[in-house]
Amino acid sequence: MEYMARLHTYSQHFLRSPRLVAELIGHSNIRKNDTVYDLGAGSGVIASVLAGRCKQVVAVEIEPKALQTLRNNLGHVDNVTILSQDITTLPLPDTPYKVFSNIPFNLSASIVRKLTQATNPPRSIYLIAQKQFARKLVPGDDHFTSQLSAEIAPWFTARIRKPLQKTDFTPPPAVDTVLLEIKLREEPLLDTSEAAAYRTFIEKCFGHQTTFQATDRAKANISPEKHPSQLSTEEWLRLFAISSKV
Repeated sequence: MEYMARLHTYSQHFLRSPRLVAELIGHSNIRKNDTVYDLGAGSGVIASVLAGRCKQVVAVEIEPKALQTLRNNLGHVDNVTILSQDITTLPLPDTPYKVFSNIPFNLSASIVRKLTQATNPPRSIYLIAQKQFARKLVPGDDHFTSQLSAEIAPWFTARIRKPLQKTDFTPPPAVDTVLLEIKLREEPLLDTSEAAAYRTFIEKCFGHQTTFQATDRAKANISPEKHPSQLSTEEWLRLFAISSKV
């Protein structure tokens, strides 16, 4: 298999070893009948391992040199479809699918938003991500959480599956990285008909301190000393329900 050097334009770090990829996929719920998208597939290290684990792989790449290498490596594999497409504008399928990708770190937030806000979101998302980004996405009492975490929590769970070493990549990144799992809840905490209103509410509370201060946190049984990044999913849902009735 041909391997890619770093693509400076996309700030991407590639996993060195198919053996490591196989180990990481072992931490996922990807099964033999699944269709899995590899976004920003590079030379196809992840896609090649996925091809032996699932029914169909869709490998998406836009950078010309990477795309040619990907085609050289996997163009002959029957259950791999290669798409020349910008992952930020990729049309998503209307049939069940999952995602397992090592995307450029600077696209993590936009890709998570794209996938989780899709009309037909993936059942599971596995991303190689910066530890700091992933940690803020996972709700917890011992650390601050992000606006994005609050936005997706009624419909998705998030957790860190495995830490990675800098030497797992070429070139080694300057930041700590992890395998992040985002899974669609079997039972959503909020109806999807309220998704747009809920996300707007979260955006306003994080973006405008006066909006958050004006909410009836006492009625929602939330400490007045808490900041938006300190609220739990349950607290956000209570606050949204109360604010929606005002």
